[in-house]
Amino acid sequence: MTRTTVLTPDHVPAESKQTLDAFTKNIGFTPNMMAAFAQSPIAFNAWAALLGSLSKTLDVRTRDSIGLAVSEVNGCNYCLTVHSFTAEHMAKLPADDIILARKGHANDPKRDAAVQFARKVSETRGQVSDADLKTVRDVGYTDANIIEIVALVAMYSLTNFLNNVFDPEKDFPAVPPAGSI
Repeated sequence: MTRTTVLTPDHVPAESKQTLDAFTKNIGFTPNMMAAFAQSPIAFNAWAALLGSLSKTLDVRTRDSIGLAVSEVNGCNYCLTVHSFTAEHMAKLPADDIILARKGHANDPKRDAAVQFARKVSETRGQVSDADLKTVRDVGYTDANIIEIVALVAMYSLTNFLNNVFDPEKDFPAVPPAGSI
């Protein structure tokens, strides 16, 4: 059961319509989460702008891996289905890498440091240690990159919380529960 009314693209507030239509065109359909989120044009358009800006940072595999790790920490099954799908189909991550990302790791050492750091930021609400910062810096991430990782954690957490609160019907292929991976 969903906890909010999922609007169709024809029934969202006018201020959300252009942004939602752009997502629908790019994705090929309107995800239920976006239709629910679009009920607040201010929040939805702000999130879309942040998503667009952060899509220019790091690389798609690292971004999707961070999304998987953060969604796992936050227990967001909806986002885990979305990020698993995009990690496989857009980032071309193998299934083993998707599972590793959900566990807060990656096969690539640099991506692994970013994903571990993102998971630590999420778990500790940003109260990371000097050693955590040193680890992510030692593999080549700059302070600007670290800020971008933190921004990705915040952005993914926003959608995780939204989906945990409103529980939209999942419209991406199901993934196994966290305890079974």
